[in-house]
Amino acid sequence: MTLRYAYNTNGLTSHRLVDALDLLADAGYAGVALTVDVAHHDPYAPDLVGRTDRLARRLSRLGLASVVETGARFLLDPRRKHHPTLIAPDEGDRERRRDFLRTCVDIAAGLGSEAVSFWAGVPDPGLDRDRSWRWLVDGVTNVMDHAALRGVVCAFEPEPGMLVDDCDDWARLAAEVPGLTLALDTGHCLVSGRYTPAGAVHAFGDRLGACAVEDMPYGRHEHRAPGEGDMDFPAVLGALTDVRYSGLVSVELSRDAHRADTMVPTALAALRAAERQAAHGTRVRAGAS
Repeated sequence: MTLRYAYNTNGLTSHRLVDALDLLADAGYAGVALTVDVAHHDPYAPDLVGRTDRLARRLSRLGLASVVETGARFLLDPRRKHHPTLIAPDEGDRERRRDFLRTCVDIAAGLGSEAVSFWAGVPDPGLDRDRSWRWLVDGVTNVMDHAALRGVVCAFEPEPGMLVDDCDDWARLAAEVPGLTLALDTGHCLVSGRYTPAGAVHAFGDRLGACAVEDMPYGRHEHRAPGEGDMDFPAVLGALTDVRYSGLVSVELSRDAHRADTMVPTALAALRAAERQAAHGTRVRAGAS
């Protein structure tokens, strides 16, 4: 099988969305990871339903599938990154995040997206983690219930430093929220948790709802272009092939919008080369580190 690659629009913020989509289609990507944000498909601008319908038609014309990403930095609060979260101490703040995620589910339904990806947030200092965990379970359940009505897959992403930090944390959450899939950013496995990137794919391959790849240095949460970190791309892409993952494999280079014109084609070329290397080389099945 051949993997299907997408590029995250958080690395295309210097491009209009229509131009970004043309760039991806021309480069040969199979899809787009749409980060709903002020720059691209603002959910709070007028005529969201109409704009979503027009975007769906454009994606269809270009032959691009999609996943919806929810990691906009300042969309909900212009002064505080990623605030509010599902574990904010104030109930009103938590509802603002839930409402945003439900809106993203509606966008995904309108686009026919393969999944919506979201995460927990960083606990406030001194906040009781058990209480934060209950808020998280309640919030995820709320979003999942709405997604079930819209026929949308929810994929939850462990993020280094957040309440759900690694794949084991995700497994604990998924045990309490039936049907929740894993949004695996393989680069994060170089920063947190006991799994190697390929090991996480093999361990959770049957529960993947979304997947991202990028380079990253060991122990540092820095999204980098292929070849600029410590990721073993043949191993992780080979693992995705092993588990027969058929969803989009997204490239997330949020710090590289200033060179997206070169990153879009070169990242895809590097991934395809690594995939060919995995197919023709001898690989050892990876496990937990």
